[in-house]
Amino acid sequence: MDHSIEALLSMTRTVAIVGLSPDPQRPSHIVAAYLRGHGYRIIPVNPTVAEVHGERSYPNLRVVPEPVDIVVIFRRPEHVPGIVDAAIAIGARAVWMQEGVRHEQAAARARNAGLIVVMGRCIKKERERLRRAGRLSLNPLPQHTGRPREDF
Repeated sequence: MDHSIEALLSMTRTVAIVGLSPDPQRPSHIVAAYLRGHGYRIIPVNPTVAEVHGERSYPNLRVVPEPVDIVVIFRRPEHVPGIVDAAIAIGARAVWMQEGVRHEQAAARARNAGLIVVMGRCIKKERERLRRAGRLSLNPLPQHTGRPREDF
């Protein structure tokens, strides 16, 4: 499993964070700052704010004007199905449901559409653990063109 998460994080360039809060004390804000500090392009997705971390915030995934590698979900489980449908529609490579977020039916839909699914794990904690083990560099690799089919 570590190898699969390592491969996903190594091949990722752009991360859309659904539910990204402008509050520096919120986990989504902390995770976004960490990922940005490690070279990832962060796209905030939150209809209630105009900007987070100096980046324009979009009201939903479907209006994000650029390709997204991973959709990180910081929303309650009842919101996950619609977010997963949007991730599929925009051609995201993966959906990552943060700690405490699980939705088996939406995950199955994402897998059936060819997306990688990670549930109930923190992307910051996973990346930091792999980095400390010497398995990830400071910055991600250039954008990858294929879609891995592995699941976690």
